[in-house]
Amino acid sequence: MKIRIAVFLCLMLGLSEVFAQNPTRPIQRQQREIPPGMQDQRQGAEQEGQRQAEDGGRKKLIDDSTKMVFGPRTSLYFYEKDVRKNRLKKYEIDTLLNNFHYYEPVAKTGWMYQDLGNIGSAAMPIFYEVPRMIGTTSGFHVYDLYFNASDSMKYFDTKSPFTQMNAFWGGGNRNMLDLAFSRNVNPRWNVGFNLNTIRARKTLNPNARDDNLTDQNSYSFHTNYRSENEKYFLLANFSRMKHKVNEQGGIVPEEFDENSILFAYEDAKVWLRNARATDLRQEVHLYHEYELVKGWQVYHIFDRKKQEVSFFANLNTSDSLFFVNFNPERFNNQDTTRNLNTFTEWRNEAGFKGDLGPVFYKAFVRFRSGSMRSPTFNAPNRFNELFLGGALRGEINEQWRFEAEGEYLLPGAFRVQGLFISPWLEASYTKAIYKPTSMQMMYFGNHHQWTNNFRNVGVDQVKGMVKLDFPNWVLRPNVTINRINNFVFFDEQQQAAQASGDAFMLIPGLKALFNIRKKLFWESEVNYTLLSGSSADNFRIPDWVINSRIYYDSPLFNDNLFIQIGLEGRYRGDNFAMNYNPAMQQFFLQNDFNVFAYPVVDFFLNARINRTRILVRFNHLNINMLEQPGYFVTPYYTGLRRVLDVGISWPLFD
Repeated sequence: MKIRIAVFLCLMLGLSEVFAQNPTRPIQRQQREIPPGMQDQRQGAEQEGQRQAEDGGRKKLIDDSTKMVFGPRTSLYFYEKDVRKNRLKKYEIDTLLNNFHYYEPVAKTGWMYQDLGNIGSAAMPIFYEVPRMIGTTSGFHVYDLYFNASDSMKYFDTKSPFTQMNAFWGGGNRNMLDLAFSRNVNPRWNVGFNLNTIRARKTLNPNARDDNLTDQNSYSFHTNYRSENEKYFLLANFSRMKHKVNEQGGIVPEEFDENSILFAYEDAKVWLRNARATDLRQEVHLYHEYELVKGWQVYHIFDRKKQEVSFFANLNTSDSLFFVNFNPERFNNQDTTRNLNTFTEWRNEAGFKGDLGPVFYKAFVRFRSGSMRSPTFNAPNRFNELFLGGALRGEINEQWRFEAEGEYLLPGAFRVQGLFISPWLEASYTKAIYKPTSMQMMYFGNHHQWTNNFRNVGVDQVKGMVKLDFPNWVLRPNVTINRINNFVFFDEQQQAAQASGDAFMLIPGLKALFNIRKKLFWESEVNYTLLSGSSADNFRIPDWVINSRIYYDSPLFNDNLFIQIGLEGRYRGDNFAMNYNPAMQQFFLQNDFNVFAYPVVDFFLNARINRTRILVRFNHLNINMLEQPGYFVTPYYTGLRRVLDVGISWPLFD
């Protein structure tokens, strides 16, 4: 009830903002990814719309002394990663319509994640990704997508108090509420906070309106400060997330219950009714630097992270049938499965950086220490890691630059990466040897236990993209080549295992944008994956991954209303996709369930009045129109049925 009251009050405030502020359309200078060429094609229209709004409308009704002067151009944000590289960029508040209907975390990735078919469910990338941390990590990453980590935090510089409120009501009571606030205490010091909630009802066999699959509450605080002489710069934040999931174990297969129907949705028979998983995370982060002489700084980073992952199931209920059939061992307790793992990490990094003309340089030393603890461990699984590293960048202008960076973990692990950017070509090369996760090395759950001594994993990755820009169409042919050896995964027996050979991936792709009179747009992204090598079967990537949409985008009513309306589809080829183990919170290999190829078609409408955006999305228009009545995203987890989503986002600048 408190959440509903809060949403209602926010909605009333937002509607008053719609009618109270001067109708302007900010230029597109947002961090959100824009289709290739889209920004250049619309920049002139955005600026013209801004000028028209400022020159007309309310300016005729009120004088300059009462004209609204605060907006996206006076509330800017930036990222720590740019500060570290001495390339501080400030972005305007997002008021774009493009991709606004992608409000769920999985959709925001461009549907490049495999989840369990609902907001807040366990998710993993479809394509292999090189880990950013070559040292020890927890290994519990299926809920990373829903956490506002310290390295992705936005820091603000505002001329007036800024508030951003987003409310999304998904069909079937899949709801999200986001609130962000920031203000400058003085011109050199800013403070702010973020609040995020998820309340997503089960799409498979819910018992009641509030029978949720996911309940999440998360919040974060952030601040940035620059000294009066601008020599000292500080960024700090604190984040906390409690992500609770009432696991269901998937739909009961027909071979176990002849009355079970795969596409019954709310009437589906599921394995688990009393099992729940929790991922609790807390992070404290500090970055600060001091300029000793012009163009030369010293810096220090401090991190303290804690992740507590738990799973509970009462084995004296019908839930025991799931474990009897798939995880029969009961090592710790015969009546209850209670898996608890706590991962803690402390990190300190110190170094220097600076600029010599167009060349940036950096060198650092980093020390990490931490442990994985569990009531079933005889002793904590501890680690201590020492890193040495540096970076180099040469930049002629925004269109021509190269970057190189590397780090070495004593002993035996490293990462080097090079990047080249020009007006017509982008290319990168990454070579890394990284450690297996703590969970892969040692785990003592109720149904699975192991102690391993795996070798480090090696990877070589080459990426390239050609930029072909023309007045009415843009092409981005690209290719990714991966070679991975000693890969660690979870096999068909749901045990941690290490591949003995290499896997090779050749992934050519194409992004394309076509427009007619800059109003009718067709965007497409196509990726094809070719796997080879003795350990290729340890990766389950669809051969084809295709996303495409066609839409109309144009201002209406003298630039007072902006709309984007269209159809979009996504397609993944046949594959034996990874299955999911809720007790371990890991995806694992399976060879029995083919997640068949199926195109999903959605309708969407994005609109903006002044600075307030509204979305309407009609999911899965083509349900029951093909040979199969629906689709799966993970074995025994169906995708969405036909549901209607609505949402609203509004910023307040005073």
